[in-house]
Parts: sequence; C-alpha cells; structure tokens
Amino acid sequence: MAAQHTPMGRAVPGAGPAPRPGGTSGAAAIVVVSRDSTTRQRVHHELAWRYSTDYKIVTCDYPPGLAAQLRALRAAGTPAALVVGGVRGQDPGDIEVFAAVRPAEPTALRVAAVRWGDWAAAQPVFDALTLGKIDHMAVGPEACPDEEFHRSITEFLSEWSSRRDGGFEAVRLIGEQWSARSQELRDAFTRYQIPAGFYDVGSARGREMLGELGLVSPDLPVVVLRFAAQRSVLANPSDLEIAEAFGLLAPIPADDVCDVAVAGAGPAGLAAAVYASSEGLRTVVVEAGPIGGQAATSSMIRNYPGFPQGVSGSTLTAQTFQQAWSFGATFLFLREAASLSAHDGHYRLGLSDGNVLSARAVVIATGAAYTELAVPGLADLHGRGVFYGAAVSEAPAMRGQQVFVVGAGNSAGQAAIHLAKWAGQVTVLVRGESLAQSMSDYLIRMIGALPNVDVAYGVQVAGVAGTGRLESLVLEDRASGRRRGVPADGLFVLIGSQPRTEWLGESLMRDQEGFILTGPDVLEEVASRWPLLRPPSLHEASLPGVFAAGDVRRGSVKRVGSAVGEGAVTIPQVHAFLEAQAAVHANLER
Repeated sequence: MAAQHTPMGRAVPGAGPAPRPGGTSGAAAIVVVSRDSTTRQRVHHELAWRYSTDYKIVTCDYPPGLAAQLRALRAAGTPAALVVGGVRGQDPGDIEVFAAVRPAEPTALRVAAVRWGDWAAAQPVFDALTLGKIDHMAVGPEACPDEEFHRSITEFLSEWSSRRDGGFEAVRLIGEQWSARSQELRDAFTRYQIPAGFYDVGSARGREMLGELGLVSPDLPVVVLRFAAQRSVLANPSDLEIAEAFGLLAPIPADDVCDVAVAGAGPAGLAAAVYASSEGLRTVVVEAGPIGGQAATSSMIRNYPGFPQGVSGSTLTAQTFQQAWSFGATFLFLREAASLSAHDGHYRLGLSDGNVLSARAVVIATGAAYTELAVPGLADLHGRGVFYGAAVSEAPAMRGQQVFVVGAGNSAGQAAIHLAKWAGQVTVLVRGESLAQSMSDYLIRMIGALPNVDVAYGVQVAGVAGTGRLESLVLEDRASGRRRGVPADGLFVLIGSQPRTEWLGESLMRDQEGFILTGPDVLEEVASRWPLLRPPSLHEASLPGVFAAGDVRRGSVKRVGSAVGEGAVTIPQVHAFLEAQAAVHANLER
C-alpha cells in the first residue's frame, strides 16, 4: 500500500521488508522522526528489517506533527514504544523534536540516533540526557545489519516492555489496590525482576479470576504461581511460604562451615559475593529482603561507572546477583542474621529462622533502613499512597496524580524524576533552603528542566488524611509555622536511613548511631580489646576476621559505586586473614 502524506507526517509500515509470517506488526510502534531524508531512510530501513514482525515501524517526516502522530497511533490501539530521532551536530534543534513526545505518549522512550563521528552532536546529546529531554542515545546504524545498533534498540524495547502490564506473567497477584501487603509484594516481585501481573479484586477481571480459581472470599492478597507444573495458589502468604513455593529455602547442614558468610545482598554484599566466589572462596549470602537493598529502588542511576546513559538499580543489582550465583555463591533468601558469636575458631551467624551458619570469616553488609517520617497517622497509610523509598513499582499507578517526594538527597531526586514520567505534578518537599549540599548537580539540573516538577523549600509534612488511602497532606512552613492543606495522591519519603546493626548487640563495636567501627577507628576506641599484634585492616571490625562494607560502616560514602568498591576490597583482606589463620594452624600442628 502506498504511503499517505498527511500534515502530521508519513506512516510507512509498508516500506522496507514485509513482516515475516506469523508476525503481529502492530502491537506497538517504533516511530522514526527526522527532517533529514537520508537519516529517516537509513534508520527506518534498519528498524523495519529487524522489528516489523512485532512492531509497526512508522516514519514522521514532519516533526511539528509528531504529537498528533503519536496520539493517532494510541487512538488506534498502537502505543509508541520508542521514538527514534535523528540528531545532527549541525542542527541543535533536532533535540527539541523530542519535547512533543512525553505529553502525547508518556511511556515512550525517546532515543537520539547519532552518526558515528559526528562529534559536534555529542555535547548536545549528553546535555539532553542530563536534563531529561531524552532517555537514551544510540549510534548508527552504519552497516546493514548493524548489530551494535540493534543491541541498543533491543535493550530499549526490553526496558519499555518491563514498564508495561501484559506479556508473560510468572506470578499473578490478586488483591486490593491500596493494600499495604499488595504493595509490598508488587515491590518485591519488581525488585526480584519476576514478571508479575496485579489484578484489583474490585475489578471485574479480578473477581473473574477468583471465580476461575474456585475461591470465594479468600484471605487477600492471593498469589498464583504460574511457572511450575503444579500451579500453586497461596492466600495471603507469608514471605517464607512464597519462598518455599519458589523452592528457595535451601537447608543448612549443621556441621557445614563456609569460607565467608556475607550478611546482606545490597551492592556491597553482592560485590563481596562476586569477588569471593570468583576467587574460589566458598561463599554464602544471607538476605531477608529483595536483592539489591535500597539501591534496587532507584529508577535510574546515572553516575555509576560504565553506564553512560544510566542503569536502573534493580537491573544493576539483579545482574550482580546473577554474576555471584554463576560463580557458585549460595544465597539464603528470606532469612537474616540475628546474632554473631565465635565458636571453635569459627564465627556463627544465628539466623532469623533458628538455623545457624558457620563461617571462617564474615562480611557484614546489611546496609541501612529508611528513616520513618514522624507524622501522626502516617503509618496507617503505609502502602496506601504512602511509600518509603522510590517504590518504582508504584510509579505507573500515579498516572496524572498529585505526588509529593520528601527528601533532599540523590535518592529523592531520582524518585522525583522517575515519578514525573507518570504523575501530573510532582512536588519535592525540602526542609532546608537548598539542594546543592545534598544532591548531585546533574539531578538538580534535571529537576529544574522538568515542567511538572516543583521544589518547595523550608517545608515539612505536619499531617496526613485519608480514608482507606492517602487523600491530603498538611504542609508546614518551618520559618513561619503557617500550615496549609493540599490534595495528595502519593507521598514518597526518602529522608535518610539508619544502619541495620541492632542485631549485633555487644558483639562488635559501633558508634552512637549504630555504624560499625572498622580499621583505625577500632584502635582509637578499643585498643586494649584488640587481640592481635597486627592492627585491624581497613574494613576489619573489632573482631578479627569480621569485616564491614557499605552503608553499615562508619565513614562510608553513601553511594552505590563506593559500596560496590568496599565490598570488593574486603575480599583481599578476607584472603589475608584466612591465610594467616591457616599458617597459625599449620604451626600448631607441627
């Protein structure tokens, strides 16, 4: 069929190769936009040849009509997954084409396609990434086929798909939309990267699904595991019941002693597990919650080395988990360290399920817990519009809503930027008068560039209200004490954290805030109690052979990159300790 020219652009699904047999060619669209005909033809041809089976490939040669093109596609039931725009160094205005995308199609990813060697385009593109004007950059295509270009496009399509409902659902969750437990499970499945679908029990589909399962007034939420030969249906299951259904509760032999036990599977603990297991140490990791800790809730980490366009916290930590697992590390899920003691030359970690894990050395990387906001009535609305952390899984539910973010650090900035993709308005509430001392400059610039994000300084939350879910906030001006009520659909609290070290009791030296003392700090505080002639190594705690890494350690830098670094550098110290212990035992046996 010949392409039809319209004021909004040119739809050319018939150009290039025809869809392969069995293809859907239209579940979603990839839109190519450029004023330059050569760029349009090159990008369109490469995309059509590879993706026309599953996507409608559409070209818009009239950029002012891009918004109308996107709305027309949506009205026809074909949302745009990607908008790929040609960007040339000699035409800075190419970037501005993307401004029409977000209002017309909020979930579409904006991809700047630049030619290899067009160095003049580099700075405008990276500035646009920093300011949130585009989501990604891709080089090419130059060859045919251009596999490097396709690698990027496939990653972007995967990212888009992961943000949407539909597709394969390994788990189905049926419950109340604003139930704290439903929210907790949605967040956990998201952070574990388990494909899960949520169905509101108040909807026709939710009630129909309960009927199909033969359930009448079950205890909610209901969790349906669909990936096993025998599909399990669990009514309001505990975390341990879910783990058992997944086959994750591996027993611990009573007489087993591993080389190194790692408490915590955040960035520091995962890095320690990767390096320990890859270097031949028998490694066991204990983690009560989802993999990745607080880092996994970050929607986009832009300053982690090696990811110039950013990486989501869940992706980064999930891949690190897979890496450690592939090297042979054992993971004990839904169990946490509850005590630490020495016994027969080994350390014993008492676990929350009553078992004991014995190890020759221990790395403590239990991270930190979010600080709760002390506001009357807030706890009753947790999971019902009030969330601690970025709660990435809840962002799509905020579409068109009034959302508030409390905090002034990088996590708060990342949460605001992510929420802005869906929310009608995001307001960042800051107790101080500036973000400069607590938030990275690139995040401040991105927030300033987003039209639906405001920052309110010198303001704190003084009250909340809502029946069943959050409906409004009371905001207080800290200088004048004046209060005002505002409607609110979502409140995301990111105001700091406290180290997860209460379980240690008196076994290790900690400071007044609970952070573990390591290295020189140990000698300064308890020189008389350090039992060895050598000083403790940099990350060694007040017990020889016990190390601390990441947010749990006093003096750590609260960044994902530094936590990974600390987890990695503990392992040479573990090796040195184990070698020294082996030498001592060898001398005693002579």
